Amino acid sequence: MRSGFTLVEILIVVIILGILAAIVIPQFTEASNDARESQLKSDLQTLRSQLELYKVQHLDSYPATGDGDTGAVMVAQLTQKTNVEGEYGAAAAPAPTLGPYVIQFPTNPFAIANGSTVDVGAAQVADGDPGWYFDPSTGEFRANDADHSSL
Repeated sequence: MRSGFTLVEILIVVIILGILAAIVIPQFTEASNDARESQLKSDLQTLRSQLELYKVQHLDSYPATGDGDTGAVMVAQLTQKTNVEGEYGAAAAPAPTLGPYVIQFPTNPFAIANGSTVDVGAAQVADGDPGWYFDPSTGEFRANDADHSSL
């Protein structure tokens, strides 16, 4: 007698493995989305608390409150030392002593592009480009993608 597996037995094993893979793989995908959403919530909480700290230390003003200030200015004000007026770098007088408030500005994991950039202003569209938006008049800081802009 010959020992070994028949073609039918091998096919049954392959079918069972395929069914198990079809059950398990979507759960890994969902875990990845859950992890990205958890990271987004953590980043929002951190940035919102640092924005409030910035406001307390800068005479009740949020970053990027000057005329023409952009998201790049806001990111620089949060990642570099500033003086009470919010000035940073070589142009700051007196010398900056406050901050930095975050070491590196986070990236929105759900953004389409430019995930670590900020759009500054009151009228925002949750289009995923750039990754964040901020209204310096109200201090509202949100993710700029349609599924998470309400967080």
